[in-house]
Amino acid sequence: MPTTLLFCCDPLSPRKVDDHFAEQAAIAQAIGAIVALLDHDALLAGHTAAAVSRVARDSGELWYRGWMIPSQRYRELAQALSSRGCSLAVAPDQYASAHELPGWYPSFEELTPRTVWSPSGPGEIPDESALAQLVTPLGDGPGIVKDYVKSRKHEWDTACYIPDLRDTANLRRVVENFVELQGEFLAGGLVLRQFEDFTDTADTPASEARVWWLDGEPILIGPHPDNPTAHVEPDLTAIAPAVSRLGCRFITTDVARRVDGVWRVIEVGDAQVSDLPSTVDPTALIGPLVKP
Repeated sequence: MPTTLLFCCDPLSPRKVDDHFAEQAAIAQAIGAIVALLDHDALLAGHTAAAVSRVARDSGELWYRGWMIPSQRYRELAQALSSRGCSLAVAPDQYASAHELPGWYPSFEELTPRTVWSPSGPGEIPDESALAQLVTPLGDGPGIVKDYVKSRKHEWDTACYIPDLRDTANLRRVVENFVELQGEFLAGGLVLRQFEDFTDTADTPASEARVWWLDGEPILIGPHPDNPTAHVEPDLTAIAPAVSRLGCRFITTDVARRVDGVWRVIEVGDAQVSDLPSTVDPTALIGPLVKP
């Protein structure tokens, strides 16, 4: 049976692939894959049957390539596809492990900044005392705040970076800003991480690499989407065993070299929902997913 790739449809033209993924879909079809369509908006609204109505029954195993999906909605997607005789190549438990920090952190703990987290919902802001207790394992110095999936790095000074984790008043201000900006999209809970310096020089940001792994093997090493023209060649010697420990089929690792020269993992993600830099030929990603 040919490989089927499930892409998000265009919200305004649901019989077409979303423009953001159209080139990937065209390449998939050109090399022999079947393209199926998912209504991402319907899925997020809880209308799972409608979301998968354009997926042919008994399509077998599907690789998803599209916008991020909350872990619970991904489970619902898997159930809806199962009722049509289909399955996702990445099981819901694997998706959650790669997509949310508490799932991947234990496998990468020695390779990534020290981290603590606390489950919470949108709009929930711990008081100063609770935050002070939460960050105690991180010690002195700066840190950052994010949720289980995303940060607000583009609001670095107001909703991401914390100059001194022991300054509990400012810690709470930054956390409050972050929670308010995330709004209903806050995923899982609050995450506090030690800050590590990844600058190449005193005032030059480091270049990140995004590494795509399929069944434990790196299939594509390219720049991070935020800096698509960067050329980075990371050392994956210590990272590959951690990818194997995590045991997820299709993931990305965002890596950067710390000022002391050590390659560190900044973020892990499920590769189905990881963005591809504009400078990378999609064939390098789609080709390995399509069975001969």
